[in-house]
Amino acid sequence: MHLFYTSDITDKLYILNEIESKHCIRVLRLNINDTIQLIDGKGGFYTAKIIDPNPKKCSIEIIETMQHYGKRNHYLHIAIAPTKSIDRFEWFLEKATEIGIDEITPIICERSERKTIKPERLEKIIISAIKQSIKAYKPKINKLTKYKNFVTQNSDSVKYIAHCEKSNKLHLKNSYKKGQNTTILIGPEGDFSPEEITLAIQNNYTEISLGNSRLRTETAGVVACHTINLIND
Repeated sequence: MHLFYTSDITDKLYILNEIESKHCIRVLRLNINDTIQLIDGKGGFYTAKIIDPNPKKCSIEIIETMQHYGKRNHYLHIAIAPTKSIDRFEWFLEKATEIGIDEITPIICERSERKTIKPERLEKIIISAIKQSIKAYKPKINKLTKYKNFVTQNSDSVKYIAHCEKSNKLHLKNSYKKGQNTTILIGPEGDFSPEEITLAIQNNYTEISLGNSRLRTETAGVVACHTINLIND
């Protein structure tokens, strides 16, 4: 399968941008009447044939359309502190996208070691991951947000905060119910501060565990993502 990402398909005839055209014609060496697939990041999955193999503006014709391709019965939003090593945060984005996630909000916490990100690069990583995992929905990545501002927002989802402090908290798998829309907070390398945990609880977040091991931030994010998807599988 030759899969391309195009967010603006509105008609049966479409021209790939220069980067995708070059990849299609020069790299993959596809030609007229060859079949390709496209995703639009909004649930659309398309099958098309090449009608003009121009390496700068390859023209295609849509021959089959599927909407709501791979739509899940739940919505998962993870708010997570970017790691000091940006490579590890990018790894989380890639793996969470491949597993299945709808929205990511990078948050700045009291103990955060990274307070800047490059949104354009993160978008490219997410797009590459949806193509790799054949997903028609592109996760939304929000701007870097202060923890307090995020936690105090109103939300209709079930809300959890994962932390390492001792408390009578259940494992995520024993608290979450299949089909629920959920928001999960994942802290920085130094964990959430006691004040941040208290603030979350005051705003209707439930404390949860992700297991007995002390996990790195990016690992905790992937474990939370996988747990929700496994319950909904």
